[in-house]
Amino acid sequence: MLALISYDVETSSADGKKRLRKVAKECVNYGQRVQNSVFECNINEVQLTILKDKIKSIINPTRDSVRIYKLGDNWIRRIESIGKETSFNTDGELII
Repeated sequence: MLALISYDVETSSADGKKRLRKVAKECVNYGQRVQNSVFECNINEVQLTILKDKIKSIINPTRDSVRIYKLGDNWIRRIESIGKETSFNTDGELII
């Protein structure tokens, strides 16, 4: 399934900047960055549960916000992009 993960981590403190880097690093392990704080992750339910647990252990729930949108397996029809493409279809053919 494709999950869209967006986050807003408070960065006015050194600790907040550290949390921001950690959240981004975890998201990179599971997907691709499509905007500054937005990732597309083509993962299964188990992987999503693991990622959510890791993110919960990193963020400060009173200062930070993470939103996860499950787009499912039929996600290609649900995404429309306007302007510069910042991602690629991880299920499609890749020519190097």
